[in-house]
Amino acid sequence: MLVGKHLIAGEWVDTDDHFENTPVSGAADSFAVGTPELVDRAARAAEEAFKEYGYSSRESRAKFLNAIADEIDARGEDLTAMGVKETGLPEARLNGERGRTVGQLRLFAEHIEKGDYLDRRFDEALPDRAPLPRPEIRMMQRPIGPVAVFGASNFPLAFSTAGGDTAAALAAGCPVVVKGHSAHPGVSDIVAQAIHAAIEKCGVHAGVFSQIQGGNRAVGQACVQHPLIKAVGFTGSLAGGRALFDLCAARPEPIPFFGELGSVNPMFMLPNQVAANGESLGQGWAGSLTMGAGQFCTNPGIAVVFEGAESEAFVKSAQEALDKVGGQTMLTDGIASAFHSGRDRVAATKGVQTLLTTSCDARNATPYLFQTTAAEWLANEELGEEVFGPLGLVVVAKDEDEMVAVAENLVGQLTCTLHMNDADTAFARRLLPILERKAGRILANGFPTGVEVCDTMVHGGPYPASTNFGATSVGTLSIRRFLRPVSYQNLPESILPADL
Repeated sequence: MLVGKHLIAGEWVDTDDHFENTPVSGAADSFAVGTPELVDRAARAAEEAFKEYGYSSRESRAKFLNAIADEIDARGEDLTAMGVKETGLPEARLNGERGRTVGQLRLFAEHIEKGDYLDRRFDEALPDRAPLPRPEIRMMQRPIGPVAVFGASNFPLAFSTAGGDTAAALAAGCPVVVKGHSAHPGVSDIVAQAIHAAIEKCGVHAGVFSQIQGGNRAVGQACVQHPLIKAVGFTGSLAGGRALFDLCAARPEPIPFFGELGSVNPMFMLPNQVAANGESLGQGWAGSLTMGAGQFCTNPGIAVVFEGAESEAFVKSAQEALDKVGGQTMLTDGIASAFHSGRDRVAATKGVQTLLTTSCDARNATPYLFQTTAAEWLANEELGEEVFGPLGLVVVAKDEDEMVAVAENLVGQLTCTLHMNDADTAFARRLLPILERKAGRILANGFPTGVEVCDTMVHGGPYPASTNFGATSVGTLSIRRFLRPVSYQNLPESILPADL
């Protein structure tokens, strides 16, 4: 059952105003509307919790993360049913996302128990060193304090209430204040219940987690401007993320804003691979482009090809495959409206040819495919902007130099892909140093949708893909976002942190 209230440091809190979710089918549910005052209450409780939780053992935090995973799994059927109702996503997708969510909680628990993430270092004292002695110095990563997390619209589980940002912060030792996303408040409500149950089961300070639902922009602003909040995790639009990023930077005490903002994830289709496998590549691109109605931040929206018959076969194969894809329900009316606007913007751009047009309205999305030349793409920055949904753009280059120019003029991306075989190696070597500077993840002969949660994953990249090129929001390295190094010089062992 839904509580319909905010969870503030162990208490379910109602407010005078309420809002309703917008289900695909069935009756709407009512939820209390958040306020800046609730943010203040949650942040103060988080600071109190940090005095205990920030200095707890790795073993106890691992136990807590595993307990959250257990409680989420115990509510699996309810979460799936509510997710289908609120988002229109199919059961299989939501069950898979739940598996990913609890899997990363368990992975982070295992990771922190090993202790390697602490990056512990030790320089022994050299009292007889000339001309000056050296003191004993130890170093270790320490948690930074309360973290604000914004739930994402396109992942109601994996990037929301108990998603990657929350899991990473809790693993690091940082209490969390979550701003739930209005696209799926019912799912967020059930997950908050799971975390609350884990808190009670493990005897953790109740202030370690709070969730505030709904509310206007003032609530989000309060989350990033509260003086007790020490970092922010965000997954969402470029415009919304940039506004919050600027607020973080403008604080009297600026804090890091770890925003994942968007990407077109270009694929570079090298000629020998296209000649050998053009038809299957076209089909694969269509599948990746329309997966989940194209509502993935790693959706491969651009394919850069060489002009010629081989590339035409690839494009034709993609077009035919896309033409068979029916309408899909988008996550929210707002996302659907933005997709329709982006489609119209691309279609109206000079030098763009429409290869596949379909008919969609309201909250539905159907695939669209457009084509332009590399020269036109280079001349029009708007063609490099993300359209969140199942829309593909083919960029046709005359020769290698023009394809290199496209790569060099990319803004920051989450991913870049090389489709190549052995005969393409020389040109791939020319492209790789460029793409390394443009993206956090580079693929060969695959499609970027689907982000593995593991030690080696980087889900981030240069701006505007993310606001911090040195961080990732997926994988065990994401925990490092909420830590900072501290050196301890000549401290007696009796007062050193236990991990040292």
